[in-house]
Amino acid sequence: PGRGCEPFVSDQLRTSRPFLGKGDFLPGTWGHALVEELGPADLSVEKVATSAFAMSRLDWVLRHAGIEQLYVAGVATHASVATTVRDAVKRDFSVAVLEDGCAAFDAEAHRTAIEELRTVATVTTVREAMQALR
Repeated sequence: PGRGCEPFVSDQLRTSRPFLGKGDFLPGTWGHALVEELGPADLSVEKVATSAFAMSRLDWVLRHAGIEQLYVAGVATHASVATTVRDAVKRDFSVAVLEDGCAAFDAEAHRTAIEELRTVATVTTVREAMQALR
């Protein structure tokens, strides 16, 4: 959080997400927490921009952990997910997008983003990814 507990985010993000409120990103609160069903996490990196790689230590952490394959899920398929996927591909990670692990503010934006991401990454489902990881 920034001054006065306001979300410390870019102007672009503040404009596109006017619902973000005071205290939403306070450490130890839901805005910082991993979804319970996905835990526990081995590693944690703060995301501060549309791409999880921008202005973060994500690339460094992944490389030092020996991670080469990424499964990407998240909110705003057409924005944060797509930008993060493209940044990961540029960095030579093998990337799979979890189609049913992503969402957008409307179904058409999600569908269009998934189709565009097929040109740069593998698109799969959570079930298929879990089977592949076994």
